[in-house]
Amino acid sequence: MPTMTPQNYPQQYAGLELLETPVMIVERNGQLLFANPACESLLKVGRKELQKHSLYALFHDARALKNAVQMALDHAGSYIEHDLELVPEGDIPLHIGLTVTPIDSPPRLALVELRPIDQQLRIANEERLLLQQQANRELIRNLAHEIKNPLGGIRGAAQLLEHEIADRPELLEYTGVIREEALRLQHLVDRLLAPHRRHIASDVNIHEVLERVRSILLAEYPQGLTVRRDYDVSLPMLAADKEQLIQVVLNIAKNAVQAMKGSGEIILRTRVARQVTLARKRHNLALKLQVIDNGPGIPDDIRDHVFYPLVTGRAEGTGLGLTLAQTFVHQHGGTIEFESRPGNTCFTVLMPFGPDQ
Repeated sequence: MPTMTPQNYPQQYAGLELLETPVMIVERNGQLLFANPACESLLKVGRKELQKHSLYALFHDARALKNAVQMALDHAGSYIEHDLELVPEGDIPLHIGLTVTPIDSPPRLALVELRPIDQQLRIANEERLLLQQQANRELIRNLAHEIKNPLGGIRGAAQLLEHEIADRPELLEYTGVIREEALRLQHLVDRLLAPHRRHIASDVNIHEVLERVRSILLAEYPQGLTVRRDYDVSLPMLAADKEQLIQVVLNIAKNAVQAMKGSGEIILRTRVARQVTLARKRHNLALKLQVIDNGPGIPDDIRDHVFYPLVTGRAEGTGLGLTLAQTFVHQHGGTIEFESRPGNTCFTVLMPFGPDQ
């Protein structure tokens, strides 16, 4: 086999240029000899620039990638990783399926295939969240009814007790506490049951929703809070329940403001997403709404179940804000997910504009 050089690889591996799968040809030491256009697109680096670097230098931690190449060459056989996270320099992590295959004998060169699996992971996560949300909804409904039934009796008994001790004002304070706490529980139960009403759809301008939320936030936190707009004003109208959308964005944004203790920056961003799968349906166009903050991030201990009811990172929180937001978004056939690290938390809501868009 002739020596592989940047001058002769186009003739030998021209067919790889046509593949949609990102592929590279590398030496054992990671020296890149070839990368097809799909690989350039995935890594956001041009071919000439790629060839100036070792494959392993392109990522923050490439130990698993280096081990895969060496194992494939040492054993003269394919090496496969089904789910590998690679973090390019200055970019977001990539979740890929990796296959490394020797292409000469004795093995000196390897064909590295990088198959992005982010879409599969998102679909799997969406399926998991749908099942979780359905289970949560049934649990909440049953729990709320069980709590609601005795509350009326507790409040009625407190009122009767007040008549009996009307001449002992020092005890009326305690019955007042009973009534107030029962009323607080009643409001909590009402909030738990509220998502189960069907939403009332109409044509909604999403930016009117965001402007309402922005006004509420700045009125409540006039000092220290900045709410920045980043809108795509060309977006079409959305068929949705306006009040529920306000509640979704407000719940997410308020969580962020409270985590930042009322001081920081929130960005309200809108974009169009094309060819997305939501709730097992393919949509040509969808709304991509993001609420971004520069707060401390979501604590690691609640990150995996942040949408569960009654889960909160604050002592004074009810743990219902994100649960309600998730429920309302799902009722609109959309999804909600987040990425979080200290200094940057981004909640992304995807909702279809409608079948005719």
